[in-house]
Amino acid sequence: MKSRRCLIPADGFYEWSRTGTIKQPFCFEVRDGELFAFAGLWERWRNSAGDWIGSCSILTTTPNSVTSQVHDRMPVILDKSDYELWLDPGFTDVAALAHMLKPYDARNMRSYPVSGRINQVSNDDPACALPTESVETQERLFR
Repeated sequence: MKSRRCLIPADGFYEWSRTGTIKQPFCFEVRDGELFAFAGLWERWRNSAGDWIGSCSILTTTPNSVTSQVHDRMPVILDKSDYELWLDPGFTDVAALAHMLKPYDARNMRSYPVSGRINQVSNDDPACALPTESVETQERLFR
């Protein structure tokens, strides 16, 4: 964390809620789908063939009141005012950096159920993030 920090841009993320056998995906956004950044760490390493591989990880934290309804953790969404310091390679105060790894302000987030088509890797388009009725609600309609 002292030297390999990065920002991972996003406009949303997904988590799944399970109720019995029902698995419902939810989309989480900041405000109305505005672009934001996850706190990330990057690394370069050599694979068994000797090729350099670049990889990164998104840091997680305890959930805020929006994400806790669906999952027991959430990605760290950095405040825009922290971007510059997070990326500053000269800043190595780990305690100060760790202070940034907190749940994002729930008042600035929203979530809504999305279609199960998000579960297929081949579906990689804006329709994956369209709101839908939850699977539980749909099942009750047809019973």
